[in-house]
Amino acid sequence: MPDADAARDAAAAEEASAFAHAPVDPDGTAAYGDHPDQVVDFYLPRGGVPEGAVVPLVVVLHGGAWRAAYDRRHVTPFADFLARRGFAVATVEYRRGGTEDGAAGRWPETFDDVAAALDALPALARQAVPGADPRRTVLTGHSAGGHLALWAAARHLLPADAPWRTDRPAPLRGVVALAPIADLEVAEKLAVCGGAAGQLLGPGTEFEARRPYADPALLLPTGIATTLVQGRTDVVVPPAVSESYADAAAKAGEVVGLTLLEDVGHFPLIDPAADACAVVAEEIAQLAW
Repeated sequence: MPDADAARDAAAAEEASAFAHAPVDPDGTAAYGDHPDQVVDFYLPRGGVPEGAVVPLVVVLHGGAWRAAYDRRHVTPFADFLARRGFAVATVEYRRGGTEDGAAGRWPETFDDVAAALDALPALARQAVPGADPRRTVLTGHSAGGHLALWAAARHLLPADAPWRTDRPAPLRGVVALAPIADLEVAEKLAVCGGAAGQLLGPGTEFEARRPYADPALLLPTGIATTLVQGRTDVVVPPAVSESYADAAAKAGEVVGLTLLEDVGHFPLIDPAADACAVVAEEIAQLAW
């Protein structure tokens, strides 16, 4: 069998494994806006939080090419996996592209929602998880969610007229981006996820005009500890996308960690049955503590 066919078969098997887990219901849900998609699910640390103790909060942004067909339910086993390792977990939903044409993302609503959710999370987490320590918040995201995590950590670097710009860096211990669509220009050149980056920003002149407001590779250095975790055999979001972001960070004077996992594709990073998922949890723990 040709190598390309073998790679596709392996990728399909990894995806099937990741999506084979039953969804895990959250311990609580809170709204950060009026739209049905403007909600955050909370998972309490399994075993509870001892009285007077604090635990890190991991904020998860799900992937799915910014498309409505993929919601936060597919990362609930991953959220539960992290909760079983003692973290408080918040999984964020946000508006995505419509289902009729399969378009990716909604401009500007996808970005409106992620910004609003991150702004609301400290107060929401205090109510939902009294033991969560907002000073130990780690932001993570997979694929398109990895893009949004990197973007959310760089809002203080957005152009002055951006509605999502903040006047200071986000109060995060760090970001762990998992196979992120971290460089929108490279992703578009490689036609990642069927040209999802171009669908997110719009074609032609819209793409170029919106990139400064949306592309993490242009929003550096963040000053926030950042690690990318990437499978070397990922055929969904190829390693070249993460490598381009890491190179851009280096040129901006910032060191970004890049953990490349051998014989790992796209989905094991969020699959509790895969060894790669344990690597992800350890990367989060190193920043959280």
